[in-house]
Amino acid sequence: QVQLVESGGGLVQAGGSLKLSCAASGRTFSSGSSGWFRQAPGKERQFVTTITWKYGTTYYADSVKGRFTISKDNAKNTVYLQMNNLKPEDTAVYYCAATSGMTNLRVPGTYNNWGQGTQVTVSS
Repeated sequence: QVQLVESGGGLVQAGGSLKLSCAASGRTFSSGSSGWFRQAPGKERQFVTTITWKYGTTYYADSVKGRFTISKDNAKNTVYLQMNNLKPEDTAVYYCAATSGMTNLRVPGTYNNWGQGTQVTVSS
């Protein structure tokens, strides 16, 4: 059974940076995709970014493009999210997710493994 464990959330001022990590156990990722979603109070879970394990192809939501960077370490089975120039509207619980699929990667329902989430709070 795949387990995903996020870390790295916290409180930061607007304009600051945070780096999230998502360590996977129970499976070695050589195919499929891993990504990050976020959910603010009272809002639906929102796609942030994803990366394919085999080719490292990345996709980003328009709202984070140019500020956030997803990366992976195949040897460590870990995905990272570097978040720069954070804004108050980035405040949310951030979830790591994994799927064996390669399509519809912006849709939460595509992912069948989820982490417990980590809180990111950006103060103005």
